Amino acid sequence: MLWVALCFPRLALQARLRGCALPEAADEPWAVADNRSVLACSAAAEAAGVRPGSALAAAWVLAPQLRILPRDPGAESEALEAIATWAGQFSDKVSLEPPLSVLLEVEGSLRLFGGVACLITRLRSGLAELGFEAQLATGPTPRAALWLARGEAQTLPALPVEAIDPPPETLELLRTVGVRTLGELMRLPRAGVALRFGEALLCGLDRATGEAPEPRAFFTPPERFSAKLELPAPAGEAERVLFAARRLLVQMEGFLAARQAGVRACTLSLLHRNGRATRLELGFATARRDAEHVLRLLRERLGAVGLASPAEAIHLEARTLVPLAGVSPGLFGDARTEAEAWERLTERLQARLGSARVHGLATHAEHRPERAWRAVAAGEEAATAELPPGPRPLWLLEPPRRLAEGDFVLLSGPERIESGWWDGEDVVRDYFVAARGASLAWIYRAREGWYLHGLFA
Repeated sequence: MLWVALCFPRLALQARLRGCALPEAADEPWAVADNRSVLACSAAAEAAGVRPGSALAAAWVLAPQLRILPRDPGAESEALEAIATWAGQFSDKVSLEPPLSVLLEVEGSLRLFGGVACLITRLRSGLAELGFEAQLATGPTPRAALWLARGEAQTLPALPVEAIDPPPETLELLRTVGVRTLGELMRLPRAGVALRFGEALLCGLDRATGEAPEPRAFFTPPERFSAKLELPAPAGEAERVLFAARRLLVQMEGFLAARQAGVRACTLSLLHRNGRATRLELGFATARRDAEHVLRLLRERLGAVGLASPAEAIHLEARTLVPLAGVSPGLFGDARTEAEAWERLTERLQARLGSARVHGLATHAEHRPERAWRAVAAGEEAATAELPPGPRPLWLLEPPRRLAEGDFVLLSGPERIESGWWDGEDVVRDYFVAARGASLAWIYRAREGWYLHGLFA
């Protein structure tokens, strides 16, 4: 087996700053504090000399502009589960290693993703799009991969003993006897190691080298997608909201790819102060999961609706999943590609103008011509109702225009239509096909006189 470990030493900070635009997060010194000490800090804070474990007073001396966030264990746990859900597209065997790591068994995925190097590249770039910076490593066992990721080493013997995360008293004792690397520890007599450092240390070594099994509990993703992202500061500009929304859309794309599914609709809620919310509904002509395409539609929708007040958090939800298998593009243009382009245009128009203004049409079993159609969702396969016999023009006038007798020449008819008594809008009409100048018209006679109702092509 081959395992990949994803280790997130700055998870406490990144879980809080995912919704922050990258330049802001990179240029300003940030830190998460716990018990008056620094738990995690940004690259800008580290450049000023701040380190995890530093006292807050010392950190402020080194970086007077340091911005402190309180630790949020709930946000860290949710972030780790979000990563595990997204990683399901690369392997169906994903295991959580709280508080900072996720493990994937990827032996069966290497051919699909083009080998280890390509898979690692995909994981690293995808995590960056989610808003996380990770240390990645591979190993034949989950424990070996985890230790290699923590220590950023190529082999187990080269690992510093700090990477195996021993108890503080054990680490101090190892340093006292001169053990600095895992290779030095592995060369010590087993009996002496067990006597001095305990059986737990030997058990971890055996699991890392494969001498002992390590049962893992695998992560079970949720049935539906629902994710919330708190913004570090209220966002009053559309671009700031879209930056944060892209994080959630990438997360949803991974969730859907793992299930070979898509969605026909999703909802982004902008949460404002005092519990108010702005809901942006997005509908698609066919099942979708492409984050960039959905983001373009969201930009159109947000531009049409506007941002009434700053958003303090966003929530993305997709309840109903639709099967969506991957497709291989043809070498030359094909009908499917052309249909895809048309569907994407339809979706953009719906996002800009609203679903009520962009829709499909289907016939409806009704004798009254003006009611013989109904609106359907764009792309919906609607059943075609059987229409009454007789000629029907595609171009109907709304409302019908009054005619004077002598303005037309009757060619065929009449066709009697008497309907609508059940809804209070009953009609009694005799329809004729008539010549009116150079046009072929569809006219009718009612109690009030003659009317032009449609024109034939």
